[in-house]
Amino acid sequence: MHFKKLKVRPRKNVQAIYCAKELSTMLSCWAASGDIHSASACAESATTLFECMRTAPIPVKTHRPSINYHLARLNKYLK
Repeated sequence: MHFKKLKVRPRKNVQAIYCAKELSTMLSCWAASGDIHSASACAESATTLFECMRTAPIPVKTHRPSINYHLARLNKYLK
């Protein structure tokens, strides 16, 4: 058997995007008011965004499979 540069790509996992709705609400409020420095106009959306970000779960790093490492290591035996 002869495999030239054999490599397996890991599957792409879809990550959940937390607080996207609150962030878009905040950005649209800034766009509607025309001034991002006025705290009174967008105070409610800023508060909801802050609360969402404070309570959002911290993403956990997952273990990456080491199949590419082992394929590269065993490649010299496959030739």
